[in-house]
Amino acid sequence: MRFTAVLFDLDGTLLNTLDDLADSMNAVLASRGYQTHPTEEYRWFVGDGVELLVRRTLPRTLQDDEPVVESCRSQMRDEYGRRWKNRSRPYPGVPALLDGLAERAVRMAILSNKPDAFVGEIARHFFGSWTFAAAWGARPEIPRKPDPTAALAIAHEVGAEPGSFLYVGDTNTDMETALAAGMFPVGALWGFRDERELREAGARVLAARPADVLDLL
Repeated sequence: MRFTAVLFDLDGTLLNTLDDLADSMNAVLASRGYQTHPTEEYRWFVGDGVELLVRRTLPRTLQDDEPVVESCRSQMRDEYGRRWKNRSRPYPGVPALLDGLAERAVRMAILSNKPDAFVGEIARHFFGSWTFAAAWGARPEIPRKPDPTAALAIAHEVGAEPGSFLYVGDTNTDMETALAAGMFPVGALWGFRDERELREAGARVLAARPADVLDLL
């Protein structure tokens, strides 16, 4: 069948946000005297929401300390709120991909585990030249990815059947979400994770560069 819609992950798929995320979380850790982490390690920490990012970066003895986790989560949101556009940029080839999708009248949407307020602001800042039918982040009333609830709600909002969507993402969480929602999982090899993770999580196709997505339409 011809795919008529694309649902994108945000971090590691449309945007390289790793530096700003690492700088923000490291600022939280340093302010408390905890060990910080090299930026590259954040490739494995991010992708499942702020709370899990905090838990993964804290010292092991504090990862289940709920008051500490909640305090760091709140501080991380503040730090990231000051940094999210410092060094984050669309990946090379992403603007051309979005142009190509728009020219083909393919509907586009975004689903992230980043807090919902950030997703809307980031989408407007970096992608205001394109029309996205929906841009969702983590919402308190809806389970986070890989639960398919949000992806299915977006399909309804966009007005397209789940099976008509390509789901483009860079992590196992994204591939699992796509499969659970009945969408076609496309692994973005330019993102944060590697080929093995994406294949094992169920990617049907691996895209080496954003332009490869257009070949699937």
